[in-house]
Amino acid sequence: MALLEIRGLVKSYRLPDGEPTVVVDVESFDVEAGAEVALSGESGSGKTTFLNLIAGILAPDRGTVRLAGAEISAFSEAARDRHRALHVGYIFQTFNLLQGYTCLENVLLGMSFGPGPNRATAEALLRRVGLGERLHHYPRQLSTGQQQRVAVARALANRPKLVLADEPTGNLDHRSAREALGLIREACRESGAALLLVSHDREVLAGFGDRRDLLALNRAPRAQEAAS
Repeated sequence: MALLEIRGLVKSYRLPDGEPTVVVDVESFDVEAGAEVALSGESGSGKTTFLNLIAGILAPDRGTVRLAGAEISAFSEAARDRHRALHVGYIFQTFNLLQGYTCLENVLLGMSFGPGPNRATAEALLRRVGLGERLHHYPRQLSTGQQQRVAVARALANRPKLVLADEPTGNLDHRSAREALGLIREACRESGAALLLVSHDREVLAGFGDRRDLLALNRAPRAQEAAS
């Protein structure tokens, strides 16, 4: 059994005029445990919606998402949140760090939704991503690349089985992007987590042996940018 199994997944939104628009319509998609998969997706292809369905942030209109042996598409919102906290690490394009909290506190807060905060583990993760000297810095005191490193540490804090990365290099310069991508892949390999990365950057995609095209998978019409 694959770590992630998707069958007949459909999600739609209503446009301002009230008309429903199908954003995601994926018949079949699997990711094996420990795999590295890069999913190409241009703006408006539904890539963020697709990742949010996998993470359980959104519920599908129909279809199934089975992750780590559980059909999360059948769960309540609270149950999906618990399952995500235990099994999924999410690296957002905009990092989603809490600006009023330090690097260490951001990672500890991420851990609080899973097994519970562990200061030693959080500090070790931040040292692992090169931020051992900045544990008590706030996001505003960090470069963009350093903020991305905090986001990586937070995503790995609960030892997830699957890491989702949504355009993780989109806000970084070329050098920082290359370093961040290498760090994400290395950290996932060390922890044994599968990695599902979505990007439109051809250079990022070229580094993955398993590359898939979301537009080829997605039978829905091209989604509106606001829903992507």
